[in-house]
Amino acid sequence: MKLELLKKKMDEAGYIYDDTMATVLAVSLQLERPLLIEGAAGVGKTEIAKVMAAALDRDLVRLQCYEGLDESKALYEWNYQKQLLAIQIGMGEDRQPGDLFSDEYLLERPLLKSIRSEKPVVLLIDEIDKADEEFEAFLLELLSEMQVTIPEFGTVKAKTLPFVVLTSNR
Repeated sequence: MKLELLKKKMDEAGYIYDDTMATVLAVSLQLERPLLIEGAAGVGKTEIAKVMAAALDRDLVRLQCYEGLDESKALYEWNYQKQLLAIQIGMGEDRQPGDLFSDEYLLERPLLKSIRSEKPVVLLIDEIDKADEEFEAFLLELLSEMQVTIPEFGTVKAKTLPFVVLTSNR
């Protein structure tokens, strides 16, 4: 997206910005790289992701970080109830254990949803400074490769590249 068009879209959204902010957003979009925005609470960091989602006509996928956040809460979970039900229903049938670890039983969380989306999204990773170092390392790996490995499922590569906005209050 060209800088002038981006400025027009931000104007339409009523977002107050300066030329530096518009240029940084345009460059981040063009390079397809994550954008880290730091600042005090309440200055509009999260709003940037919302405005960009509207400007790009994309869905906004938000991951709120907190102490103790781990991969399973941010990436995926298995629908254990549905798996147990399938086991009970399938008693006596010739069913492979791997069948229980398929798309049908996978619950997408924000990170997996953003890379598996057919249409590009805006991924907001809010307040990254509240996450633990282990989670930050995992996130860095995910964002650099735009793929993740789920042990029971295999490697999931991004179908589309999300526009990533990370915010920090530090």
